[in-house]
Amino acid sequence: MYRKEEQPLLPPEKFELPFEGKLSPNNRWVIMAELIPWDDFEEEYAKLFSAEKGAPAKLFRMALGTLIIKEKLGTSDRETIEQIRENPYLQYFIGLNCYQQEPPLESSMLVHFRKRIDGELINKINKKIVKREIDKSDKEVKKGLSPRKRRKNKK
Repeated sequence: MYRKEEQPLLPPEKFELPFEGKLSPNNRWVIMAELIPWDDFEEEYAKLFSAEKGAPAKLFRMALGTLIIKEKLGTSDRETIEQIRENPYLQYFIGLNCYQQEPPLESSMLVHFRKRIDGELINKINKKIVKREIDKSDKEVKKGLSPRKRRKNKK
């Protein structure tokens, strides 16, 4: 069963940490979370589930995010979940709103995620990311910002 929950992209400064800190917007996981068009593929992912049967599915961001973490870190399914449990940046990346000490999912869920998120969907997501970045770059060039000025403006 799939139940879509409205979950707007939370800015990293709003992610709640137990020790009153803030996530850095320059962290690689925060930057990557902003690059991925999570909502654009949520509906396509939801179609893979029954509207009436089964336990509620994990959101697309959690599913894809967990698989990305596993691949980037080169870890086993169990170790991936342990890394997510320990790291607030990884929890932010998969769409949680605040740090939690309990694992957000079982490692066995990754088997299901891999079945549903296939190479074809990954390619669509990659194409969308590349197109969006090219379009953004083209707009900056039209505004007269050279690559050098763009780097300066980001600092």
